Amino acid sequence: MSTEPETTEDAEPGTPGTGPVPDTVGGDAGAGQTSGTEDAGEAPGAEGAGQDPEAADADADSGETSGAGGPEAGAGQTSEAEAADAGAGQTAEAEAADAGGGETSEAEAADAGGGETSEAESSEADAGQVSEAEAELRAQQAERERIEQRKAEKKAPIASGTKLSGKAADLLAAVRAVESGEKPAATVFEESRPAPRRSAPEPERRPQPVAPQPAPASAAPAPAAVQAVRRVLAEGGAPELLAPQVAAALGEGADDQLRADPWQLLRTPGVRPEQADGFARSLLGAECGPDDERRGRAVTGWLLEQAALAGHTALEMPALLAALAQRGVPEPDSAVQDAIAEGEALVFQDALEEEAGAPARPAAEGDEEDVERPVRVLVGLERYAMAEESLADGLARLVNSAPKQDGSAEDWERAAGAAQGSAAELIRAVAGHGLVLHTGAEASLAEPAALLTAAGTLGLRAWAAAHSPIGRNRFAALLRRSGPTADAPERADGTPAGPGDAPVATVSGLLAGVEGPGRDADGALDLDLLVVLDAPQLDVETAALLTESLPDGARLVLAGDPAVLWSVGPGRVFADLLAARICPQVASRRPDPGPLGELVSGIGIGELNQVDAPGKEVVIVPVRDAGEAVHRTVQLVADSVPRAIGVPAEETQVITPGHGGAVGTRALNAALKERLNPGPGRFGGFDPGDRIVHSPAPGRAVPGRVVTADAEGLHLSCEGETVVVPKERVEQSVRHGWALTAHQAVGSRWPAVVVVLPGDAAQALSRPWVYTAFGRADRHLSVVHGVEQALPRAVAEIPAKPRTTRLPVLLAPQISGT
Repeated sequence: MSTEPETTEDAEPGTPGTGPVPDTVGGDAGAGQTSGTEDAGEAPGAEGAGQDPEAADADADSGETSGAGGPEAGAGQTSEAEAADAGAGQTAEAEAADAGGGETSEAEAADAGGGETSEAESSEADAGQVSEAEAELRAQQAERERIEQRKAEKKAPIASGTKLSGKAADLLAAVRAVESGEKPAATVFEESRPAPRRSAPEPERRPQPVAPQPAPASAAPAPAAVQAVRRVLAEGGAPELLAPQVAAALGEGADDQLRADPWQLLRTPGVRPEQADGFARSLLGAECGPDDERRGRAVTGWLLEQAALAGHTALEMPALLAALAQRGVPEPDSAVQDAIAEGEALVFQDALEEEAGAPARPAAEGDEEDVERPVRVLVGLERYAMAEESLADGLARLVNSAPKQDGSAEDWERAAGAAQGSAAELIRAVAGHGLVLHTGAEASLAEPAALLTAAGTLGLRAWAAAHSPIGRNRFAALLRRSGPTADAPERADGTPAGPGDAPVATVSGLLAGVEGPGRDADGALDLDLLVVLDAPQLDVETAALLTESLPDGARLVLAGDPAVLWSVGPGRVFADLLAARICPQVASRRPDPGPLGELVSGIGIGELNQVDAPGKEVVIVPVRDAGEAVHRTVQLVADSVPRAIGVPAEETQVITPGHGGAVGTRALNAALKERLNPGPGRFGGFDPGDRIVHSPAPGRAVPGRVVTADAEGLHLSCEGETVVVPKERVEQSVRHGWALTAHQAVGSRWPAVVVVLPGDAAQALSRPWVYTAFGRADRHLSVVHGVEQALPRAVAEIPAKPRTTRLPVLLAPQISGT
């Protein structure tokens, strides 16, 4: 499988300067992807072998164990039920082979809201001359012809821009891939190599701040501006269809900017330096050269933006200079200085001992000015630098100021005494501090719930915010079960209680003002205590908006599991704060129960243990190649898990390392749709009943289902909320959701999860990825296992990739007593 990164997301690219990272081109846009069968290898032997749920059922009477989570689980066995299905299930392999055809072309997406063809219209025009039955037959024949035409189009080399070829087609495809969330985080520090490029692990989505108030869609550029940009693109040999994106990225006077500096095309997401170079050569002719200072500035900004996609808020100067040299910039230092002089980048000098927490070297009396303190020089974009500085200011305000006195010390102590274990510690810490960190896995959520209940009894306006709608609804249900409203499951009008009855919102909804308590007269959130769940998912921009929105005297609790994947945006806020130790930290002592809890807890400390699973909580399904992986996955979701475990297909989630390749989300979703909800995909590739994931903003993934479609667009039901996606946005923001990547799944949990690890996914695996994917299961986990020893090696040896950030350095001088 080409482990093409997902929507913002993904396995964090390597640290600057630590070595090359595979180059990537998103979606179907660029260089050839590795096929799913290329590295499939032999069937796993002793590694991670086990049985599927039906095999476990068959062996229950003979006293055999149903499955195990570790590599020593035993030799792989195929259940009798699976063997019986071996011949009948071959269609899944064929579906996997045709995975690339499972998506709708751009021309089809443009017709997402219509659903009627010209042939159907002509049949309606003749309706007065033929019988109703004949008209229906004609319409059906037209629909069949239309489907056949679509199948033929899917095999064409270009999905949109049918008259484009060569670099122009590559450029258009790259931009389309970024818009649809398929473009992986660019690898900033890779040297150009003639060998074929392999796709990288699932990507970091392009980070975007959450708007403080809802904005349905960014204002489209004026038609005249788009037309002017289209003419410039045509002169340079670039696809004219990119004009709206380029006009939106460059703003007013985009056409003049492009003529004056063709490398400004790099500001369009998805465009790479070599593509901008070709555009510049066409426009400038002999004046174009690699030593052009305009190129140096543009490539500098592009590299810093790609670093942000990889999670860094800034780059060390040596790493940036090396990356510029690899991109053919003759004088990297001059290019950086030009970018700084033009205000396109900022430079920082951070004292190394402050960052590491080491004591400063003592200086002799009177020679303080002669002592040179070692520093590291960093370069970053203003957007992320300002967000990180704003976040540091807001956190320092919380730490240094006394929280609002709501309730006496005796009242707080009484509330803590009524709680148990680390929940009592959390309540005591919040009583006297404005900022508190709480760490723990899923079971530890009971402790923030106890805190909110106690705060409510003390008269505080207390709210919680989760990363995803699923997380919000789960925590709301936990509050209703354990809080003062546990005995009141219905509203006053007799209807069942819903998520809105509990003080829980999503982070994005809270900041946008569509959820939560709203804002006071000063524009601050109208609350006294905010508990942010899934805190590792906070990037610097979102975290800065949250801290800026808190009123004076408010308390902030950041709670989450530090072992999961980090945020899709730049920064590592939760990890930086844990390392800085500027506020109380409460570690939960409440472990996740059962075999699943034991398995995931071991992964968190680098151990892939064999676990006893008498209730078939953990099952390993060994596979040999990509086709078998797709077949087994469909069989598990549609048949085995519902029969043996009792979890229906609609409550089972598939997780795989990437979008592309023979066992990526696209291939798996195509196969699962064919089995679970077949249909022609009349609405931009979707049919009523399809499971989808909606991305209203880069980095956000909201699971849901398709309800219908009409002239307004695609109607979705997302966690009980109705969402209408305009037809022009369907292709960019909606994809099928039977299969997700780990970054799309983080913050959510399902009764059953099937994690798919095909042979060529080994390079995408890391301890945080495995921990996150396996930890999404509540009752049952099936692992479709084809990576042999790569799985235990990833758990034991591959931790989270480091990110370059400045938050600890910015916090240190602002915290009293440090």
